[in-house]
Amino acid sequence: MAGQNCGVTTALLGVLLLGAVRLPRGAEASEIALPHGSGITVFIKPGTPPLPVKPCYIISSKRYKTSLTIKPGEKEVFSFSCHNPENHFVVEIQKNIDCMSGPCPFGEVQLQPSTSALPTLNRTFIWDVKAHKSIGLELQFAIPRLRQIGPGESCPDGVTHSISGRIDATAVKIGTFCSNGTVSRIKMQEGVKMALHLPWFHNRNVSGFSIANRSSIKRLCIIESVFEGEGSATLMSANYPDGFPEDELMTWQFVIPAHLRASVSFLHFNVSNCEKKEERVEYYIPGSTTNPEVFRLQDKQPGNMAGNFNLSLQGCDQDAQNPGILRLQFQVLVQHPQNESNKIYLVDLSNEQAMSLTIEPRPIKLSRKFVPGCFVCLESRTCSTNLTLTSGSKHKISFLCDNLTRLWMNAEKTISCTDHRYCHRRSHSLQVPGDILQLPVQLHDFSWKLLVPKDRLSLALVPTQKLQQHTQEKACNTSFSYLVASAVPGQDFYFGFFCPGGSIEQIQVKQNISVTLRTFAPSFRQEATRQGLTVSFIPFFKEEGVFTVTPDTKNKVYLRSPNWDRGLPSLTSVSWNISVPSNQVACLTFLKERTGVVCQTGRAFMIIQEQRSKVEEIFSLEDEVLPKPSFHHHSFWVNISNCSPVSGKQLDLFFWVLLTPRTMESPRGWLGLPHSMVASAWATFLHTD
Repeated sequence: MAGQNCGVTTALLGVLLLGAVRLPRGAEASEIALPHGSGITVFIKPGTPPLPVKPCYIISSKRYKTSLTIKPGEKEVFSFSCHNPENHFVVEIQKNIDCMSGPCPFGEVQLQPSTSALPTLNRTFIWDVKAHKSIGLELQFAIPRLRQIGPGESCPDGVTHSISGRIDATAVKIGTFCSNGTVSRIKMQEGVKMALHLPWFHNRNVSGFSIANRSSIKRLCIIESVFEGEGSATLMSANYPDGFPEDELMTWQFVIPAHLRASVSFLHFNVSNCEKKEERVEYYIPGSTTNPEVFRLQDKQPGNMAGNFNLSLQGCDQDAQNPGILRLQFQVLVQHPQNESNKIYLVDLSNEQAMSLTIEPRPIKLSRKFVPGCFVCLESRTCSTNLTLTSGSKHKISFLCDNLTRLWMNAEKTISCTDHRYCHRRSHSLQVPGDILQLPVQLHDFSWKLLVPKDRLSLALVPTQKLQQHTQEKACNTSFSYLVASAVPGQDFYFGFFCPGGSIEQIQVKQNISVTLRTFAPSFRQEATRQGLTVSFIPFFKEEGVFTVTPDTKNKVYLRSPNWDRGLPSLTSVSWNISVPSNQVACLTFLKERTGVVCQTGRAFMIIQEQRSKVEEIFSLEDEVLPKPSFHHHSFWVNISNCSPVSGKQLDLFFWVLLTPRTMESPRGWLGLPHSMVASAWATFLHTD
């Protein structure tokens, strides 16, 4: 019987004559006649002109009006007093469909009156369908289907679909949609309100959807999203960005080609304050033995899913005094499975302490074209764009990504000492674990935070291979380097960047520091054997840092004071312990005549001390010119101590050391010559280096 009613009512809709005729433009006259019982009402009313303009009126029965209403059984002939009525008025066509007292007009929905019969205004067609709670209604959308948009977004062609449902007497906004998307069907019960907005210049003459009868769906609505190939869809909970109705259930059904994989990411969400039950999302996933799989909104959501699946949002009974708000915006990304998605990597951090590893996207420029997602999956199912692994456990991960260079890894580990009696002279290796290096993603940073009791212990760093300090004059050309910086809260201080292949044998620091291994190229995997530092807890000393340096006999060693670009912090002291082999002589040369420091209080000075004879020279770094090149037959110290400098006049010391054989240091012809002449000759000799 229902099938017969459906056929009759569809036929009646097809032959309904509305008598609406568009007269030739010129006089701008239109005639609209609505038959009795059509359920259609036409409203012509003022729009929102962008700027103050000359008034325009509707002329009907020789009267000037600002609005016009045409009801069923009425006929109106009208025109406008201006030549651009589209800038002043809009037309709204409302059709009430009562499925409670009679049969519903199921089938394709027609635009009535047709757009060609209406005045050239922005047009909104509204279909308001009322039905019993037990009756399900389904809106079916023709290709190219619909795409949901969020608050503040608009459709490129200006054509929008606004869909609402109702719970008893309360209207519930399902969403606003554009064309060219994946939404193919929306199922609701207890009625539906559909609004189609067409710009005045758009010549569309079909609604693009049909209505079908369905049994009760026992929830607020079901949205079906169909993917034909790779792509993404952003969807939102009902009433978004306002709150999801209390204790309601909403479902999305996704149709995915068998050869593709789908991943879900929550973009924005809020949870309400529940009095009873718990807000959650439920998945029906193909192949799962635990359907439905239940997740909190705060959890990582499933990914790398093959085949169709459902996602449901379940609300709760909210606290009447402080309900909060439940809302959800999420994205479904569908793409081809990658080779890496079938490979499982075991990351064993069970023996590590106070360590975390984060795999995340590199910063990239956004593109308007579809870009396949890049996901990290835990246990091959819970996938997200970033994943943090913690110490104390073993983790199985895989990757769902077309290009793994779009990801990188950042790790952090804390090594702390709380009892100086226990830690004294103990050492720890600072080396990237092998389980991290085996992953097919580039390591970006690995940071060790080294913490000691204040004024009790200090730290000593000894590299596997001697280090070179990175400077503009001699830059590091390795695939990685170490950044050594203070980890004292509130102190913005770093010692510099260092890489293997230099002359620095040890760096001693006064208090808490962070050591960050930073990679610059994929070739780090081949050079990983060169990385490695050992940190030891040593007796406390008062200087900010001490560098132990044994210069290379073939190259100049460039050394620069810490924090060089911002200046050495106030009232700090730094030393360099320069070792000179017995058969060598060292030439110490400063690259600038002055350090540039201007003291506000205190003094800034430098001490150069021969370690064997204890003879020392003291230089004022504020007033005096830095010394000329000097020669040292034995190991020596260079120490600088800062004052409280004037802002912008900071202390920065930059020098180099070169070793040469002693046989070249004192030719017979140089004996007895003044020191300045010897220095000049040395400078000429060294300049040829």
